Amino acid sequence: MALPAPGSESSSSNSSVISSQQQPPATGNGNRSSNTPVAPRKVAKAAGVPKAKAPSPPKAAPVQPARAQAVAKSSVPLLGIEEEPPSRTWRELVIMAPSWLISMLVHALVLIVLALMVIPSENSFQAALSALNTDEESVEDIEEEFEELEPPEPLDLTETVEATVDTEVEQAEVVDVSNFNDDTAAKLDMKLNDFGDIKVMADNLTDRIGTVNGNALSGRGSAKSRLRAAVAGGGGKDTEEAVARALKWLARHQLPNGAWSFDHRLANHPNGKDPGRLRDAYNGATGLALMCYVGAGHTHKKGKYKNVVRRGLYYLLSRMNKRTGSWHEPGGNMYSHGICTIAVCEAYALTRDRSLRGPAQAAINFICYAQDPVGGGWRYQPRSPGDTSVVGWQFMALKSGHMAYLAIPPKTIQGAIQFLNSVQTDSGAYYGYTSPGRGPATTAVGLLCRMYTGWKHEEPALQRGVEALLKLQDRQKRNPYFYYYAAQVLHHYGGEEWEQWNRKMRPWLVETQEKEGHEAGSWYFDGGHANEAGGRHFVTCLSCMTLEVYYRYSPIYKKKSVEDEFEE
Repeated sequence: MALPAPGSESSSSNSSVISSQQQPPATGNGNRSSNTPVAPRKVAKAAGVPKAKAPSPPKAAPVQPARAQAVAKSSVPLLGIEEEPPSRTWRELVIMAPSWLISMLVHALVLIVLALMVIPSENSFQAALSALNTDEESVEDIEEEFEELEPPEPLDLTETVEATVDTEVEQAEVVDVSNFNDDTAAKLDMKLNDFGDIKVMADNLTDRIGTVNGNALSGRGSAKSRLRAAVAGGGGKDTEEAVARALKWLARHQLPNGAWSFDHRLANHPNGKDPGRLRDAYNGATGLALMCYVGAGHTHKKGKYKNVVRRGLYYLLSRMNKRTGSWHEPGGNMYSHGICTIAVCEAYALTRDRSLRGPAQAAINFICYAQDPVGGGWRYQPRSPGDTSVVGWQFMALKSGHMAYLAIPPKTIQGAIQFLNSVQTDSGAYYGYTSPGRGPATTAVGLLCRMYTGWKHEEPALQRGVEALLKLQDRQKRNPYFYYYAAQVLHHYGGEEWEQWNRKMRPWLVETQEKEGHEAGSWYFDGGHANEAGGRHFVTCLSCMTLEVYYRYSPIYKKKSVEDEFEE
């Protein structure tokens, strides 16, 4: 998965050059005895030169200075007497300037223009990132000691009254462009419709939906409130401490420009263990880290790590392709784009920050554009035949945008369902990679996508799929990719099945987290392509987000995310 804003000077230069040319060098020996100019005819007479009849000057207009000088030189010898230089206009001075001087000025101006075009300026991103530059706090100033948690208070289980929305959404247009190229693809529509503008900004329903006590976002950043949410969801003080240690480890490995790398050694830790191979996949690594912070309720507006989140979001928005809304990058490809879209959409939904609205919708639009127009899936390159792994991240991003009231075209969801149908087995209880199969991780991904499209607890295929995930749990302990998706499926499914899953998952993740040394707060499991490619950063992010299922701060983790169906 691959990451990292972009005249008066020329006028002053010209004026200095011109001023140096305003007094041309004198002609002759300069033996002038008086400052009073001598008329040319008197000079000629004094020298004994035969008097010549001078032609009458035209009366219509005076002779131009340059012309007058030429006439004087041709008709009367100066005899060593210097004449008063006539005044020059800037046009004449430019004409009279030597060619080497003109060439030097032109080349200097060209170099200045090229420098301004190449060197990006942070000021160019201030309009979109104004809300992110809220303080000057550095990451070193963050107090990272974990505070002692207080015992949970009794929970208020009063049923939440959910608001309904009857406004019809005007769907965003999806541009059909073949032979994708970042530089030539048609610009996607970034305008948000009135539905999102009214409902998200005027009445933030994500404050009240799908939560235990009716308000998931009140008091976020408080250890006490986070513990209450964790206990309500199946966690406890041990899981809260594990998440806190993970966030601390991630903060120590943020790069100076706000990004993260799967090779975490780049953050001035050359002896770090288990680096990932995707050294240059900065977008994907940054998106995963931000998902961890947002999942625990930390945003660029509030929370202990608000400066860390602000710098990470600033980096992502500065790296987005402004024409296409893409975070696609070598190495990370469409994985990176889906992950970054989730992070920005979740941050937008939690903060209602207008500066994030346009980029979030543009990122959603790019997912719609990049969908395979034939099979309905997504893969490494836009508009390629899909695989279930990449589809999972894009589908989660679409659902996150849906929860933030962004525009999602129904035909995009219909295409995704078509892809899921093409890789399912046993009527949808299992899913393969690019064809029908029963892969552990792909089955978890497929079932979660089905729940997003409206599959209920009573769906027979979902019931069989959940049973299969429970049987796979022990054998897939060292597969964080499986755990992350399966935990969401079981958490949304609820009941005894979730309790059975959580009794094993919770102690396993808490016990396997590093507790000492430089790696304290991180996870790493040997084996598996994803673990080796993403390294300790990848495994830590997915393990942290798995434990954050308890909090339900992020809209994507809430119960409401599987209750509100996509429009078809």
